[in-house]
Amino acid sequence: DPARRILIFGDPSGIILEYEKGGELKTKSIDLLDLSQETDICALVEEIKKTEPLITPPRTEQVKQLIQRLQEKLGQQDDHRFFLFKVLRAHILPLTNVAFNKSGSSFITGSYDRTCKIWDTASGEELHMLEGHRNVVYAIAFNNPYGDKIATGSFDKTCKLWSAETGKCFHTFRGHTAEIVCLSFNPQSTLVATGSMDNTAKLWDIQTGEEAVTLTGHSAEIISLSFNTTGDKIITGSFDHTVSLWDVQSGRRVHTLIGHRGEISSVQFNWDCSLIATGSMDKTCMLWDANNGKRLATLTGHEEEVLDVCFDYTGQFIATASADGTARVYNASSKKCIAKLEGHEGEISKICFSPQGSRILTGSADKTARIWDPYTGRCLQVLEGHLDEIFSCAFNYEGNTIITGSKDNTCRIWR
Repeated sequence: DPARRILIFGDPSGIILEYEKGGELKTKSIDLLDLSQETDICALVEEIKKTEPLITPPRTEQVKQLIQRLQEKLGQQDDHRFFLFKVLRAHILPLTNVAFNKSGSSFITGSYDRTCKIWDTASGEELHMLEGHRNVVYAIAFNNPYGDKIATGSFDKTCKLWSAETGKCFHTFRGHTAEIVCLSFNPQSTLVATGSMDNTAKLWDIQTGEEAVTLTGHSAEIISLSFNTTGDKIITGSFDHTVSLWDVQSGRRVHTLIGHRGEISSVQFNWDCSLIATGSMDKTCMLWDANNGKRLATLTGHEEEVLDVCFDYTGQFIATASADGTARVYNASSKKCIAKLEGHEGEISKICFSPQGSRILTGSADKTARIWDPYTGRCLQVLEGHLDEIFSCAFNYEGNTIITGSKDNTCRIWR
């Protein structure tokens, strides 16, 4: 069977077919950016089948169901109000990060106490404590969409791979010569990428536990990295003011994105892998063509550093968060600012779209998280209660649960 399974990434934006060819795992993406509640799904699937031989008759029904589920999601009302569901005193020492698995049924917290903990979202109970690092656990991630593995990156210079089900450690990846500060699984969950203060990123093989490749070329720390949806490219952002685009297979640097005049804070691909957005301490966000590495636009307007950038799931909008206490939304094709999100009283260090793209979530040093309408810039809700700055916030895949992590050492679940 050429397409042994069909995976879904993004939200109403598309499906990815994963299949084996000559013993190698390949992926192909089919975009559904024009999917609406009016779309005739049978006609759409027939269209897709014309151009996509991988969708064989036995697969057709599965694809139909997938697209139907996505269409239903589009129709779900978004006037959801969030209420505080639980406060978790997760660790005695400061938290560094929080992350959901795809469904939001569990989440993880990293801490200065050298552990990562896995929590059950519904009960707020601790499921496992991942122990073994000899220093701060700083970067953490689930291998979504699967959610059966967790990677932890530490100031002890190692990355560990764990079972999300049992909490047992599969591998310890050794090789970096300084702290690991960012990490990511590739979408196929065959590799973990780690970025380090040693100016390199490394790709590690999940099966063997071996280093697959080292990405060398930056002249300062790598503090952000991101795979594209198909997993054949990765970008790294560095304090050397540049962003590098690498070929995953060979570890070769394909492009260097030069233009920022300050440290890079955040790098991201859009869903169809055509665009890259980068945020920098130079107060701008830049938009780049992922194919040729050319700069398409400089998105200006912030008065202080841009601390975080993100695309919505269709890749049509970019949101930026700044130390000036505001966030902005830009249209990726017109490059125009369509909304200013004003109301926070301190820097915004984290921003993300809801999976449906109809809401934006921001976390700020003013101890609140806020939910916004990205198109009007209206603040719809303020999530209050944390006693210190919020440095991490996330939606689950359904967009109906939010997690916030704060310097007050608590995690709050809102739903």
